[in-house]
Amino acid sequence: MFTGIIEEIGFVENFSKNSNALITVQCAKILEDMKIGDSIAINGVCQTVIKFDKNSFSAQVSAETLSKTNLEQLKVKEEVNLERAMTLSSRLGGHIVTGHVDGLAKVKNIQKQADFYTIKFEVEKELVKYLAKKGSITINGISLTIADTSANEFSVAIIPHSFENTNLKNLKIGGFVNIEADILAKYVEKILSTSDNGGNKKVDENFLKENGFF
Repeated sequence: MFTGIIEEIGFVENFSKNSNALITVQCAKILEDMKIGDSIAINGVCQTVIKFDKNSFSAQVSAETLSKTNLEQLKVKEEVNLERAMTLSSRLGGHIVTGHVDGLAKVKNIQKQADFYTIKFEVEKELVKYLAKKGSITINGISLTIADTSANEFSVAIIPHSFENTNLKNLKIGGFVNIEADILAKYVEKILSTSDNGGNKKVDENFLKENGFF
């Protein structure tokens, strides 16, 4: 589990994308207390450390992960956002992030306003239901607040610190980012889903009474 507060920008040192893909990331800060088996979020994707040295760590990337995230598009020397899994004593500065990416979003527009930036994204249709104005969303592992939504698009307002200290500064129009929806929205969907909770019943007063809402 993560918080969406990026600790460090790393660099892809090597990435062999075979049947057993292996990514090696050069970094510094997150190596301080690293152990084999630790979980590290790379661009918001939870990966397991299988080896490390004083300059880098490596993780195996499954075919499923390559097909569902932008890790497939990474190239050597490209910057990636890194975050170690949170501990029980960690401050939850962002929001609860699982590291399980839901899909990709396409960069539609990047607009600079003084030192701040507004970035608009287009999302896959199945993710639209999780978008709420002023709600939380994770973009490339960064905990952000949705500024506005329209149809299958949403925008976020980025402060200078977040822009300069993450790989958001490298985004190009037409590029893709990893998206993880707020886990609270997913649980609300699960609770209210008639397909999971009582067949094909519609959500009406009787359904809510049967399921203990009042």
